[in-house]
Amino acid sequence: MGIKQAEWPIEVQRQAMDLHAQLSLNDHNWHQQKGDADRRAAELLAGALVQLLQGGERSDVEALTDQSLRWLRRELKAPGCGRD
Repeated sequence: MGIKQAEWPIEVQRQAMDLHAQLSLNDHNWHQQKGDADRRAAELLAGALVQLLQGGERSDVEALTDQSLRWLRRELKAPGCGRD
């Protein structure tokens, strides 16, 4: 069941989505920033915020938030890949 959608201004939703896009790792910066725990936590929190503002599933918001906390506590590390 999704989160009851509040009447969030569309500009707030756009700003959250823009923030998430700016924080997200991609093909160009993944190798440089994959191990930056604070960056990973921020990316996940921004994703949780987007989900919350868009009426996403409560379980998805909680999972993103929990994973962010694990990065902050340094409980997670980036997985390797064939190029590492």
